[in-house]
Amino acid sequence: MTADDRNAGPAGPQVDVVVVGAGFAGLYLLHRLRAEGFSVRVFEAASDVGGTWFWNRYPGARCDIPTTDYTFSFDPELEREWTWSEKYATQPEILRYLQFVADRYDLRRDITFDTRVEGADWDDVAGLWVVRTSTGETVSCRHYVMATGCLSVPKAPDIEGAPRFAGEVYFTSRWPHEGVDLTGKRVAVVGTGSSGIQSIPLIAQQAAQLTVFQRTPNFSIPAHNGPAPADRLAQLAADRDAYRTAAKWSRGGVPAEVTDVLGVTAPEEVRRERFEAAWEAGELFAILGVFADQGVNPASNEIVAEMVREKIRSIVDDPETAEALCPKDHYFGTKRPCLDSGYHATFNMPHVRLVDLRKTPITTITETGIDTATESNEFDVIVYATGFDAMTGALVGVDVTGRDGVTLKEKWADGPSTYLGLTTVGFPNFCALTGPGSPSVLSNMAVSIEQHVDWVTDCLVDLRAKGMTTIEPTPPAEDGWNQHVADCAAISLHPTANSWYMGANVPGKPRVFYPYIGGVDNYRAACDEVRATDYLGFRLSGPGGEQCHDGVVRRLQPDVALVLDAMAQMGLPPLESMSPPEARAFMEMSNGMRPPGPDVGEVVDGVLPGPAGELEYRLFRPASPGPHPVVLYFHGGGWVLGDQLSDEPLCRDLCVRTDAVVVSVDYRHAPETRYPAAAEDAWAALQWVGAHAIELGGIPDHLVVAGWSAGGNLVAVVTQRARNEGGPVVRGQLLLTPVTDSTMDTGSFEENADGYVLTAPLMRWFWDHYCDPERRTESTAAPLRGELGGLPPAIVVTAEFDPLRDEGIAYAEALRAADVPVEHVAARGHTHMSLTMVDVVLSGARVREEIALRLRALFRQPAEV
Repeated sequence: MTADDRNAGPAGPQVDVVVVGAGFAGLYLLHRLRAEGFSVRVFEAASDVGGTWFWNRYPGARCDIPTTDYTFSFDPELEREWTWSEKYATQPEILRYLQFVADRYDLRRDITFDTRVEGADWDDVAGLWVVRTSTGETVSCRHYVMATGCLSVPKAPDIEGAPRFAGEVYFTSRWPHEGVDLTGKRVAVVGTGSSGIQSIPLIAQQAAQLTVFQRTPNFSIPAHNGPAPADRLAQLAADRDAYRTAAKWSRGGVPAEVTDVLGVTAPEEVRRERFEAAWEAGELFAILGVFADQGVNPASNEIVAEMVREKIRSIVDDPETAEALCPKDHYFGTKRPCLDSGYHATFNMPHVRLVDLRKTPITTITETGIDTATESNEFDVIVYATGFDAMTGALVGVDVTGRDGVTLKEKWADGPSTYLGLTTVGFPNFCALTGPGSPSVLSNMAVSIEQHVDWVTDCLVDLRAKGMTTIEPTPPAEDGWNQHVADCAAISLHPTANSWYMGANVPGKPRVFYPYIGGVDNYRAACDEVRATDYLGFRLSGPGGEQCHDGVVRRLQPDVALVLDAMAQMGLPPLESMSPPEARAFMEMSNGMRPPGPDVGEVVDGVLPGPAGELEYRLFRPASPGPHPVVLYFHGGGWVLGDQLSDEPLCRDLCVRTDAVVVSVDYRHAPETRYPAAAEDAWAALQWVGAHAIELGGIPDHLVVAGWSAGGNLVAVVTQRARNEGGPVVRGQLLLTPVTDSTMDTGSFEENADGYVLTAPLMRWFWDHYCDPERRTESTAAPLRGELGGLPPAIVVTAEFDPLRDEGIAYAEALRAADVPVEHVAARGHTHMSLTMVDVVLSGARVREEIALRLRALFRQPAEV
């Protein structure tokens, strides 16, 4: 199509929606749209329905989700009419099922087979897509949906000499439909991903000689296939609707009990019991959920990984082969684990051999076989099990051109950019089902497909009801979603692996984490929220006008959101409704249930003299040889709660990351001893620690004062006093989400007044207990109002969802205006408390490491009095 043709544009759409693909997604979308009165054309490159299950016919091809769950759930009658024959259905049975669905709902009459979509162009004048097909047909439509699947574009082997081989060549991704007879033949299989692991046992049953060329061993567990699980069938029979609802609101799209057992702390017998149960279950989400922390904690992950390796060693007779089959270069689960039927035992057969390409790489393919660094091998057949250009291959493989002539391939040159994994800026009325940025391949695809189809259909119905004809995401919404997807991945171990989740299997493909790892449940909630808030992050337009409710659907760090949700579900009374003794008892109980923080070299308890008696402290000393710099730390708690132990995980973390002695000192608390008692105690602690640095294991004049919340307030107060009184020498100050003023009238107090643990009412409760209103403007209560010139360098940390955010920013700006060196660390997506929640809120570790880097730099700077 020429530019002139595009500009002229058709007068109106020939159909409402064009859908590409007739697999699970395309079939259900056609059914839903037709039921809502939309006209639809579906184009399918194959000669029949099925999508992935039409093309992938290699020996042993099966789904890896139990068929009780890998099935449409939209129609109870459909479920009653179709019965799966076994736990994990084979490709032929799944294809028959999809053919049955197509026939039952009379879907074929709107599907054009044996036709590829070669391009689609957005006509901005007409507000339509113009779709071009391989048969020369051109179709205009209002909405264009790609239901092309995530694993549908085969990846060609990137091996020297591959075209030279004169024997038979097959790809697991495009296995001949008539089948292949390998009886009596010398066969090479290149690749040990999912298709290789599924096909190798069956190929071995036919071949006279089978050589498996393995570059990367993959984790695989026995599927234990057979009849559908009795417990699942019983649950479905008892309450089908409840079971299907549980699947929709589960993390993976399959109902499962979520464990709170941590691998690093569980007793060995508990570890073994849980692992053996998952191994015997032979299910993906069971083995991925042995421990609550195995996806984020390397130590916990290694426990599961080594148990799997033990199983491999017990199955495979030859120790060298067994060890070569043991994955050691990636964390368990960071590549999709495989479910197999006798895979490892296949290598005990006398005619089956494994070649470890890490030790002896392939040098070239020859006319007669495969040469490695140490030998030449002749074969009759080479089978390439080299996988797919996953997630984006099918999307960018079509010439999709949006606004201003920009193609989807061009826009995604540095990695996919989507809103909700469905839509993308610059491509109005365009959707990609189960695309990058959605749970997709990390989930039960049947559940994720139904959710996407339902959302898209409901969206089109809503647009029609509003009189709108065009919908497109906004750049802020898309950027926010991309950030949320990246944030979810960053707290997991997944990005550490060279997996197809990261695009690592395709040379030159951008290395980003493609799917959404936040869970089917959280994803569904986000999509529902977007629609419930009148399409947050979308611009809608039509003959009647335009609407845009711009914004970002998920701004909190994902683990912070989980903690807040868990606390909300507990229905805890607000702290400000308690008396100070009750609040202290509650906090002490809560602190007793948290992780302790990292190990340090030594912990020492002591006392130091205060103005009204002894002050207790706890010292944390690094494991490395001393002496070390010293951090004097003041705890948070609104001058009412806490003690020298209450922030221990944070102090341990600070000690390990900075290689400094951390001295956490208690101070007197309100309302028993009101302002300025805490400030006087903090001053006494600074004087004493400064004078006793050597005996504490510290370096004289290498002292930083640090504190969180009310403790940050005390840091600001005592550093101002140290300047006024000529010492002690303070090398720097760290104020972590500090209280710096008493007005409580900033924008952040209004924005974050409730829902983030430290609330506006709680902050007023703290101030009322601590200080009389007429004294709150004094600089020793509100240090922002003090003289700030001549202070030591400062690191000021603020959290996005914190009532105190703006006064922390104001303090940093005021210090800078007074020529004090300041580094402001803005913790995006965090709350007042989340940065201190060591080993609970994992995203806080990145911020604490940034703080530690800046502190270590302070220790290297010359000290000033």
